[in-house]
Amino acid sequence: MMKIGELSKNAGFKVETLRYYEKQGLLSPVARTDSGYREYDKDSLKQLKFIKQAKSVGFSLNEISELLTLRVERDQHSCGDVKQIAEQKIEQIESKINELDKMRKALHKITDACCGGPEPATSCTILNALDTEDLFNDSTLD
Repeated sequence: MMKIGELSKNAGFKVETLRYYEKQGLLSPVARTDSGYREYDKDSLKQLKFIKQAKSVGFSLNEISELLTLRVERDQHSCGDVKQIAEQKIEQIESKINELDKMRKALHKITDACCGGPEPATSCTILNALDTEDLFNDSTLD
């Protein structure tokens, strides 16, 4: 059995994070000592490592909560249930990548159009482009 400080050290999370996870229902102490300290076992550590891995590939805490439920109730769910969650995350990530790519391209266009010289910024192409209503579709940047 481990107290929260030891679990925190072994799992690589701050104690405050573990307390937050408890409030969110992602982690439960196995028991409490007579003096009220939380105690955790190796399964708690495994659960935190699962959470860390899930976070590292982009799952939100809500999604992790769902995955933890599937992990605990494996015999009541299919691989398809788990795969569906993972595929939804892939779609979200790909959407974000596309959004970031559009942002990068728009920033390249406006910075390439800027002279970057000592002139006053009154006619700065970057500021003018940011004043447009739809920067991503502004044909003046082409």
